[in-house]
Amino acid sequence: MAEKIQENLISLCKRRGFIFQTSEIYGGLQSFYDYGPLGVELKRNIKKLWWKEMVQNHKEIVGLDSSILMHPKTWQASGHLEGFTDPLVECKRCHKRFKADELTKDRCPECGGALTNSKDFNLMFKTFMGSTEDSASEVYLRPETAQGIFVNFKNVLQTSRLKIPFGVAQIGKAFRNEITSGNFIFRIKEFEQMELEYFVNPKNASKIHEKWQKKRLNWYIDLGINKENIRLKKHSKDQLAHYAKACSDVEYNFPFGWSEIEGIANRQDFDLTQHSKFSHQDLVYLDPETGEKFAPHIIEPSAGVERPLLAFLIDAYEEMGGETGKKKEVVLRLDKRLSPIKVAIFPLIKKEPLQKIAKEIFNDLKSAWMCQYDETGSIGKRYRRQDEIGTPYCITVDFDSLDDDSVTIRDRDTREQERIKIKELKLILRQRLDF
Repeated sequence: MAEKIQENLISLCKRRGFIFQTSEIYGGLQSFYDYGPLGVELKRNIKKLWWKEMVQNHKEIVGLDSSILMHPKTWQASGHLEGFTDPLVECKRCHKRFKADELTKDRCPECGGALTNSKDFNLMFKTFMGSTEDSASEVYLRPETAQGIFVNFKNVLQTSRLKIPFGVAQIGKAFRNEITSGNFIFRIKEFEQMELEYFVNPKNASKIHEKWQKKRLNWYIDLGINKENIRLKKHSKDQLAHYAKACSDVEYNFPFGWSEIEGIANRQDFDLTQHSKFSHQDLVYLDPETGEKFAPHIIEPSAGVERPLLAFLIDAYEEMGGETGKKKEVVLRLDKRLSPIKVAIFPLIKKEPLQKIAKEIFNDLKSAWMCQYDETGSIGKRYRRQDEIGTPYCITVDFDSLDDDSVTIRDRDTREQERIKIKELKLILRQRLDF
C-alpha cells in the first residue's frame, strides 16, 4: 500500500508540474531531476522557511554563498580526496554496479552473476579548468557546502565582528557521484544543501549539540510532519564519521522505510584544524573577554532540500473516495507556508462581468502571494485541481458578486465555504496566510 502511494505521488508530481525527469525528451538522465512551476515554488518555500528559522531568527547567525568550484587543496585538507569513498562492486555478467555494503548476497541482485572484488570509488565529480586541454588542472564539483564556510571562517569573523557562539549558514548546490541511486528524489547526484556551521567553545559543544537536535526535529513537526512519522536516531560509535564526536539523524518514515532527512553532527575542531594545517593560516579564535585562544568546535545541522521536500509531499498526500463508480480524489494537505500556490481565483463561468472581477482580484492579490487564475472546466474540477497541488484557498466570483460585492472563499482542508466582501479579502487572507 505504501509503495502504491509513492507511485501515485510520483505520477502526481509529473502530471501537475512538481518534478520532471531531466532531459526527458532524450530518454532522461538517471538520478537527475528538474523542478517544474510548482516544484520550484515548493523548493523556494522550504529554503525561505529554513533561512528564516536559521538566520533571520538568530542575531548570532549570518549567511554565506560560496563557490561550487574550490581550490583542490580544500578537498585534500577535508579528507575528501582520500576518504570520501564507497565500496564498489560490478557484475561480471550484466556490468551493473552496486555498493558492496548494501548487498546481502555475493551474487548480482539483478541477474545472479558473479561480482568483482570490492574497490574504493570516490564520490566526487572531477572536471578540468584551464584555457587549453594540456594546461588544464583538476578541480572538483563540491560534494558539500560546508567547506566553503570553513575556508571563509576568518573572513566572516573579521567582517561580521561576531563572538562565539556564532553560526554561518548556506544553501547551495552539491554533487555526489553515487554508485546507486533511487527512490525518486531521495538519493540523487545533484542536490541542494541547507547547512549551518555553528562555532562554539569546546566546553559547551555537547550541550549545544543536544539543543540543536531538538530544534531541528521540531522544525519539521511545526511544518506539518506527523510526529509518528519522524524521529531522532543517534549514531552508534561505529557509524560516526572519523571527525565526529556525536551525530544524530532526523529520520522520516518513507514508504521504503525509515531514512535520514537531516543530520546534526558534532564535528569537533577537525575542519578548522585541517585547513589551518594545509593553508598555513591561523584559524583559531581569540576570546576578547577571557583572552582564551582555541580552535572552535563545530555543530552542524545539515539537510538536503530534496529529502525534506519528498517527506513533506508524502506526509501531505491523501487519497479520498474511490468507492465503486466514483473517481478517487487527491488532496495535498501541505502546511500553508509550504504550499506553492496560496490562492486560486475563479470566475464561476466564462462570462465577461465575472471574468473582469476575478482578474481584478487576481491582480490585487498576486503581489502578496503566489496566485493562480483559472476559468477552464467546471467549478468542481477546478477545486479538485487546486486540492491536488495543495492550494489552501479558492475564491469564486459568481453572479451574486455583481450585486453584493462579495465572493465565496473555500478552505482546502475543511471544504467549508463562506462569503466575504471583496474589499475585506486581502485583510482576511493576510490573517490566514501571513505567519
